[in-house]
This record gives sequence, structure tokens and C-alpha cells, in this order.
Amino acid sequence: MQPQANSRCMTRAADDAPPPPPPPSAQTESRSSCETLNNFRNDMTTITIGVLALQGAFSEHIQCLRQAASFLSSTNAQQQIAWNFIEVRTPEQLSSCDALILPGGESTTISLVAARSGILEPLREFVKVQRKPVWGTCAGLILLAESANRTKQTGQELIGGLDVRVNRNHFGRQVESFEAALDLPFLASAGGEEFETSKKPFRSVFIRAPVVEKLLEPQPGIQELQAKLEDTVIAPSKAPEGEKAKAATGVKVEIMAKLPGRAKALQEREGENARDLGEEGDIVAVRQGNVFGTSFHPELTGDARIHVWWMQQVMEATVEK
Repeated sequence: MQPQANSRCMTRAADDAPPPPPPPSAQTESRSSCETLNNFRNDMTTITIGVLALQGAFSEHIQCLRQAASFLSSTNAQQQIAWNFIEVRTPEQLSSCDALILPGGESTTISLVAARSGILEPLREFVKVQRKPVWGTCAGLILLAESANRTKQTGQELIGGLDVRVNRNHFGRQVESFEAALDLPFLASAGGEEFETSKKPFRSVFIRAPVVEKLLEPQPGIQELQAKLEDTVIAPSKAPEGEKAKAATGVKVEIMAKLPGRAKALQEREGENARDLGEEGDIVAVRQGNVFGTSFHPELTGDARIHVWWMQQVMEATVEK
């Protein structure tokens, strides 16, 4: 007679046994789900936006970019875009970017650090040769100008990309910083009613801000007439590469915003505004092809509407290529 099997051992053996294979229909369904997920991932377009992080308000820009990406992901404008935001300090990091922001800060310091860290020439290649989307705020606008007034005898170099002459520190010292409510009609294309700045003005912060004092005609080389002026620094010439980049070089500068007369110009002169001080109509935002520049700091307000608009421009430029 064979010994009787121990019921506890039988239970353990059953627990240790591998589960039976799923029926063919379940296997097919599981495989189909995996393929759908992989296809979705393959269909996603990743866009990497860098923020130059040598000095200035780069972390604030990163926060606004994330806020804007969250808004875009909730709309049909996302178009299966995976956004990636990085701080840029090296040429290697820059080379991974599809677009770039030059933040506000101290333009001379940013220029010096960029030159010493070996990223100044790659920045010029990025903006003027590859013609990738770039946005400069305050100090970033100065760096992107083809011409600017020189405030120091040495140490200031420009990247270029915008055929404008910029007057740095136009409004005076840091204590004379101010805020202004701007109407920016170009934002209307970025969203619904909340982007209509005629109803909800954009609160802009000006800190030792520059203004665009002159629009220049696009030139194939340097801005020679500007180079002859005293106390002027100009950007070096860079030839674009590729048909799309070459086509962008003949585009003229667009004025995107001017300072309204009602804007308060100086905090210490209570009751006076831009009209009183003759600053009404100062150009504070421009665009030329792939390059966008603002005199003010959108990143310091917590209002990401300009970031949303600019990311849409980046998306169009990147997906088209």
C-alpha cells in the first residue's frame, strides 16, 4: 500500500507551482496593449528647452516653463509633445537643446562667464548659425542685440541675432525699477479669453531694464555703421547654415510691445508716469525670425502666459523641421 500524501505538503506544492499560461485571447490582448503603449511613446516628440544658467533668474524661468507645459498638456495644443527643461552651463548641454532662454541678470557678467567657460561661441552658433528659437529677457535682450551702448571699456561681448540697437539701463539704477501693465495683443493666439491682455493686462517687471532704441536693417555681415559709433559694442558676424536658417536672415524686426504712457516710470517720483518722463512708446519687446526679446522680466511675476505663447512658437518651429 502506498503512503497517504500529506495534505500540507500538497498545498505548498500547489502554491509553488507556476500559474497556468493565459488563454491565447488574453495573450493577444496583452501584446496588443504593449504595442499600443510603445507606439504612443514612439509618436511622442520630445522638445528640450534650455535656460542659460550662468547667472541671473534662470530658476524662475524653469518654474514658468513647467507651469506653461502643464497648461499646454491640458489643451489640444500639446500634440503629443514631451517637454524637457534643463539648465545650460556647458556646450554639451547646449547641443542637446531645441530652444534656449537667456535670462535676466547682469549682461557683462553673463558674457564674461560664458567666454571663460567656453560656451560663448557655441551660443553664437546656436542663435545665428543654426537659427534655433531663442528668447532673451532683460540682460538676455542685450546679449541678443547686434549693437548696444558700451558702459564699460572691456568685458562686454554680444551674441547677436536681433538687428537692433539696445540702450542698457535705460530707466536708471536698480532703485528706479518699476512695474507696468502691458497690453500684448500677440498673446491672444496662445489661448482663450485669459490671454487677452486688453482685458487682463500683463504685469511686467522692469529692473535696470534696457530698451530697443533703434531697429536696424538686416546685414549679411556686421552692423558696419553701428561699429563706427563711439561707446558702442557690436556682435560678430556669423553665416547661417541650411536653407531654413538662411531664409530667416532676411526677416525684419517686428515690434511686439511698447511701454504705455500710463506706466509708472520711477518709484521715487510718486505720481509721475512714462508719459510725464518722455518714455511713452519705448520699445520693450521685439521679434526677428527665431529670436524674441523682452526688456522686462516675465519670469518674476508668476504669469506664464508669455511662456505659453513662446513654447507654442518653439513647438511649431521644431515640429516643422
